[in-house]
Amino acid sequence: MDTRAPANPPLIDRFGRHVTYVRLSVTDRCDFRCVYCMNEQMTFLPKARILTLEEMALIGRAFVELGVTKLRITGGEPLVRQNVLSLFAELGKLPGLKELTLTTNGSQLARHAAALREAGVRRINVSLDSLRPERFRAISRVGSLDKVLEGIEAARRAGFEAIKLNAVPMRGINDDEILDLVEFAAERDFTVCFIEEMPLGEIEGHDRRTSCVPSDEVRARISERYTLLPTVERTGGPARYERIAETGTLVGFISPHSHNFCDSCNRVRVTTEGRLLLCLGQEHSVDLRRVLRTHPGELEPLKEAIVAAMAIKPKGHEFDLTAKPVLFRHMNATGG
Repeated sequence: MDTRAPANPPLIDRFGRHVTYVRLSVTDRCDFRCVYCMNEQMTFLPKARILTLEEMALIGRAFVELGVTKLRITGGEPLVRQNVLSLFAELGKLPGLKELTLTTNGSQLARHAAALREAGVRRINVSLDSLRPERFRAISRVGSLDKVLEGIEAARRAGFEAIKLNAVPMRGINDDEILDLVEFAAERDFTVCFIEEMPLGEIEGHDRRTSCVPSDEVRARISERYTLLPTVERTGGPARYERIAETGTLVGFISPHSHNFCDSCNRVRVTTEGRLLLCLGQEHSVDLRRVLRTHPGELEPLKEAIVAAMAIKPKGHEFDLTAKPVLFRHMNATGG
């Protein structure tokens, strides 16, 4: 497989940042209703507005030919999309792609872990916000912790090179489990990453202004029990890592509020309806679905639109937990 980058990378924005990482959402639907992500009653997109898997595969190919080396499949919950494994298989064969990854809630992993690994997925992220069954159900509103743990175990057996657990600590909800989650990861040789809540979409009955736990506070709580050592290790995304001296466990922190990471942003997102989002926290976007359906099956118009979009990638987001949501789209509509 040829993994060399183009001599003159075309995906460089006006701030000199080179886009090498795309998060591709395959569905806005999810079998959970996590309290920080969406409302309990949601209206999802009609089928006609959603990209076909073939269109998504073409988008993936276009980005890789433009020098992108990492594709992450997201949702909603990606594994509820019918026939989605065929997309993984297509993307996994792309020359020049170094990494095909997945973010999942784990509910469908027991069924699909082996097939995902065979399709070329090397690393997966699993959302895990609690290790207590009743609390897990309260946070996810409908999820089963046992089913997710079964999926995580299936992923271990499938032989992924790395499994990372993502947790959103919320004050008074699950922040007393930070050390429990670290220990769970350490016992299984997983990485664990703590993510500050992001103000996307208004959630009924959930106040992010009081629930968000800053990364520095999470780090301080971990440091009460363990020695955190600085490391330059990165996985290509926004997380900043430290390593626990006592266990060797890698602990990540994604801190959009307290430690803005926009200066080094190498990412864009494609929503399930084909919007190329140039920033998670802004609405700058390009309609790739229109390009795809005006020029069905054609690669060059798609690549031209992607390259042109670099001119409108903003300098950074403007998240503010003290205001109403910066954006009205929920995280499931954005691509996790």
